[in-house]
Amino acid sequence: MPKITRIDHIAVLVDDIDRAAAFWHDALGIDLTHTANVTAEQAQVAFLPLGGSEIELVQPTTADSGLARYLEKHGPGIHHLCLQVEDLRGMLAHLQSNGIQLINPEPRLTDSGKKYTFIHPKSTGGVLIEL
Repeated sequence: MPKITRIDHIAVLVDDIDRAAAFWHDALGIDLTHTANVTAEQAQVAFLPLGGSEIELVQPTTADSGLARYLEKHGPGIHHLCLQVEDLRGMLAHLQSNGIQLINPEPRLTDSGKKYTFIHPKSTGGVLIEL
């Protein structure tokens, strides 16, 4: 089985990325390093490194995206946990062979070229997991 190496990030869905970033910085002292648009997910993401991981603040950029619908239904809060794996394709094959439901069985690409995929919460006990 491919190895999980670390928690890459915890994503927090927000309705106002600037207001959320101010809280994390002003109240908790965590500096935002940069923001980026994630076109494939119709989102803007603010990155707050912490230890060997990050907190990512995620704001939908369109009103009709899956993230926007999730935000409208559930409100702001933790959206998903991202785990870094040594071999993404190998992990996907392992998960599929064990009947684990994937949201996207083929990896997507971020604008910076990183590959990622999501495991459906129905297979994880209710937690959306990104690999």
